[in-house]
Amino acid sequence: RCFWGWLNAVFNKVDYERIQAVGPDRAASEWLLRCGALVRYQGYQKWQQDYNGLPTGPLGKYKIEAINATESCIMYRGFDYLDGLEHVTEIKLQKCIYIQDECLQRLSETKNLQKSLLQLKIISCGNVTDKGIIALHKLMNLEYLYLSDLPGIREKETTVRILQQALPNLELELDLE
Repeated sequence: RCFWGWLNAVFNKVDYERIQAVGPDRAASEWLLRCGALVRYQGYQKWQQDYNGLPTGPLGKYKIEAINATESCIMYRGFDYLDGLEHVTEIKLQKCIYIQDECLQRLSETKNLQKSLLQLKIISCGNVTDKGIIALHKLMNLEYLYLSDLPGIREKETTVRILQQALPNLELELDLE
């Protein structure tokens, strides 16, 4: 288990020169696919899942619109890749063992995501607590938030109330025990 944790940390190391060379969407695509996540590009229906099948073409042509990080090894260390993404409207974090409160805080503090992110699903991420969910209040354009199977959420009513006060237009769907 220690070896895999180390390897996953390597996969999440941010290569700032690569971001400069190929642009934020391509670099983030490479990071996400390396970690086992899927991406969908603006204007395309199909999810990109094969690292070796990443589309080529003019830099900047493919803009990430959606991220499905189900069972991926993305972690806080790699979140700098999200900074340059301007078109991400939906993110799904499901069964992500490395996602914790700090990741959600970082997500909500990412300026571009504050503008573009409309839908967020957080499912079966055991390290997420009320603190991480409350941090999402900075995602001012978030329209839909789905929370399911999050045992770290202990103050459900308080957390929901804080989010709904901060984001009155948010549709919040809960499947929490």
